[in-house]
Amino acid sequence: MSTPQPPMPQAVPTWQATPGSAIPSYTSPIPVVRTHLGHALASEWTKIRSVRSTMWTLGVFVLLVIGIGLGAGALVANSTSDLGGENPLGLGFFGLLLGSMCVITLGVLTTASEYGTGMIRTTMTACPSRGRVLAAKTIVFFLVAFVVTLVAAAFVAFAQTAMLEGHGAKDPSGGEWLKGTIGVSLYIALLGLLSLVVGSIVRHSAGAITIMIGLLLAPLVIALFMFAESLAKVRNGLLEYSIPNQLSVFYSNSLTASGPSGWEPLWIILGVTAVAFAGAYLLLEKRDV
Repeated sequence: MSTPQPPMPQAVPTWQATPGSAIPSYTSPIPVVRTHLGHALASEWTKIRSVRSTMWTLGVFVLLVIGIGLGAGALVANSTSDLGGENPLGLGFFGLLLGSMCVITLGVLTTASEYGTGMIRTTMTACPSRGRVLAAKTIVFFLVAFVVTLVAAAFVAFAQTAMLEGHGAKDPSGGEWLKGTIGVSLYIALLGLLSLVVGSIVRHSAGAITIMIGLLLAPLVIALFMFAESLAKVRNGLLEYSIPNQLSVFYSNSLTASGPSGWEPLWIILGVTAVAFAGAYLLLEKRDV
């Protein structure tokens, strides 16, 4: 005759107090807060300002923009030649062109470095909404890049205008001031944002930086070696829409007689960045971290 089996103990103790029970209920002292974009922005701001790569890349960027800009202005100011009525703000082009490589590098590192270190898993655990993470990185980086570029470009512009007064330079108009400071800062910030998106797609720092440096310089270099007359249209297209030429448009010193003009380079880089952002978002939602 079989003996009755004892009742199985409860697998998980019930901590919730029942009515009339002497066991008190437990309430966590930690408040439960519904997360939102503001929390993601605070997290990304903490990360971008606390890593050493941010200070190094932005520091070198400021040194290049200000150093080359003031050096070019001093060279012209101490020479016997004058600008012949040219816009003095155009001398800031060379520093920004070289400095843009620093912004590109920082943009890539903002996303790709987290995949290299595995930090992205912690980020996605803290904020499971991947679109929110990408949006927070985008907003924080864009604002940082824009503000730093604007401060450096405006300082160089005012310094060059004062240095070259009386050397045949014309007084820049309001539109030229706007394009040579805010316009060029928006372009550089969007270029860095495109680098951030490429870093999110490639997930490899060295590979994404190589792609962006190639995008910056390759069209112009390739066009310079297209001597055949049959390649004239291709050569002109590469020259007109190369990043250096689009950057020079903001200083009214376009490298070609045709191509983008006015504010068109800003709309071009904005459209390219928007398409790349949409692709990065779709891949981020589909791929594992």
